Amino acid sequence: MKAPDWLDIQIRLDRLNLSPGEIDGMPGRNSHEALKAFQERQRLEPTGRPDAATLEALTKASPEPVFTAYTITAADTEGPFTPQIPGDLVEQGTLERLAYRDVREMLAERFHTSPSVLEKLNPDARWAQGTEVRVPAVSPLELPKPGTREADAAPAAAAAEVVVSADTKALTARSADGAILLHAPVTVGSEHDPLPIGEWEVLGVSFQPTFHYNPDLFWDADPAHAKTIIKGGPNNPVGLVWIDLSKEHYGLHGTPEPGRVGHSESHGCVRLTNWDAVRLASLVAKGTKVVFRK
Repeated sequence: MKAPDWLDIQIRLDRLNLSPGEIDGMPGRNSHEALKAFQERQRLEPTGRPDAATLEALTKASPEPVFTAYTITAADTEGPFTPQIPGDLVEQGTLERLAYRDVREMLAERFHTSPSVLEKLNPDARWAQGTEVRVPAVSPLELPKPGTREADAAPAAAAAEVVVSADTKALTARSADGAILLHAPVTVGSEHDPLPIGEWEVLGVSFQPTFHYNPDLFWDADPAHAKTIIKGGPNNPVGLVWIDLSKEHYGLHGTPEPGRVGHSESHGCVRLTNWDAVRLASLVAKGTKVVFRK
């Protein structure tokens, strides 16, 4: 029996707004939960397994080729970039911006994958202007302009409810009739900072936000740390989007480490990949209900 092509599966799921997180070609919880969401949408048994009926339905629902060619532009190579980003948050506060480190990291995030996968797809690429590279055929991430969306501006396809499950480490946004608008893996709280179970609502959405680091809110902060403000950008600690919630100090946000989403723990907030956070931001408005469940 032929082994499932997980790279193929992940790309097709991603195009249906059923995100497997970072496209890496590896089976795991993120991909299985996305398959469950697809099976629910198709009224198939939600096993999370890529059986023949599921794969046939997935190919029919997302039939386009899973790879496409992209030519690197002058704008891509010009940046600006931030080649060296320290892990220390106070040191990050001294930087002018938290941009991508290089063109490979930028293109990987644009096409929802990792630099290592891009390199495997393009072993001889020079990553210079004019180079044609092979990339996942997904809707490319466009960097949102910095700023705050009007709090009462309703998006075109508003979600009636967003549910975050600590058990499955997944987020699901549904319409008023219960249809899945977006499914995505998330990183949730830890034993020290558990997810606050309950119902909240969206207060507003900020794009490329600055991060106000307050060490008093982090149990594992360096005692020598002081408050600092970290500039915006895709490598900002909260990524490209902050969706503010009625629970003080809590939000749904992006991350500079998409490969860890669904696999690690956070300080209580809910992290998504930057591309999923941008997609979610297009579905919520002031007052959208957000439910945190075990």
